Amino acid sequence: MSELSEGYNIIGLSQGNMVGRGVIELCDGGPPHKLIYFYSAQVRNLISLAGPHAGIAAVPLCGSALVCILVDFLIELAVYSDYVQEHLAPACYIKIPTDLDDYKKGCRFLPKLNNEIYKNSTYKERFSSLENLVLIKFEKDVILVPKETSWFGYFPDGSWETVLPAQQTTLYTEDWIGLKTLDEAGKVKFVNVSGGHLEISYGDMKEYILPYLVENATTAQPTQTVLSHPWSGHEGKTLKLFAAH
Repeated sequence: MSELSEGYNIIGLSQGNMVGRGVIELCDGGPPHKLIYFYSAQVRNLISLAGPHAGIAAVPLCGSALVCILVDFLIELAVYSDYVQEHLAPACYIKIPTDLDDYKKGCRFLPKLNNEIYKNSTYKERFSSLENLVLIKFEKDVILVPKETSWFGYFPDGSWETVLPAQQTTLYTEDWIGLKTLDEAGKVKFVNVSGGHLEISYGDMKEYILPYLVENATTAQPTQTVLSHPWSGHEGKTLKLFAAH
């Protein structure tokens, strides 16, 4: 798309972050960046809301309907089987910390995205070329288990007892995808908001998201120019981004 030739931003909502990161790390058919030789590096900022970046360890029931019960049973029974991996998208980023062998053998997407098995330097270089990585975690999130996965935090290998912050995970310390590189360059913003899964106030959106969408913005600062935005009439209100409204 010629409209994106000068670069663009991605806002990821929940599992949409898996698609967004896939574009950044895996795709090389986009317009070239002026400074980077890799084609997909033209994504400037990734703004992630409740992204399951380090995986999820459980899938909550989607309700009491029979189909939801069957789906949940199927996931728990054979999450890494070919059938489940082909038909249920969340199965492709489920990481059971006590079943890592099957995870690495059967999970089709997250191990590749996080460079967990074969270390692809191109994926790392593309991801670390971001100008800003904004990671928004929701304090009352019960959909993502653990909620710290929004910040790349996760359970240690082989254990459910605690959740490691991102900086203590092997993905970070060995810099598998360039997260440590970005963080040490001051390009990772760890943001915590008070709502449930994808429940965010207009005020938080204005503070943590809008500044990165300003034309030619590289390092976001509190933006005075957005104060007259039509959202100003919604101050204090919360938007449920997973709902159809």
